Amino acid sequence: MPAIECYGQKIELDNEGYLVNFDAWTDDVACAIAEREGITELTKDRLEVIRFMRQYYKQYRAFPILSSVCKNIHQPTGCLHEEFIDPLRAWKIAGLPKPGAEVISYLRK
Repeated sequence: MPAIECYGQKIELDNEGYLVNFDAWTDDVACAIAEREGITELTKDRLEVIRFMRQYYKQYRAFPILSSVCKNIHQPTGCLHEEFIDPLRAWKIAGLPKPGAEVISYLRK
């Protein structure tokens, strides 16, 4: 099983790069996953998006409606696409479990 190193700790990912243990996530783990996904910097705005997605998922066990993400964190409409281009990358960086086919289809729109 693939893993990333983060401050001397081995953090397990599944074969597609999703965090195996939801509770292993930290801002530093997010940075390591982002780097693995080709995003070299998690800016304040990006981290704000990621933290909202985690909080929403933790509360509702569902992916937030994309248009609501930006609205809830008081960023311009479309911030998710501006910051990450592919919302599925943001999902991975947020340390959320691999979504089902229906969610992946929604995210690819």
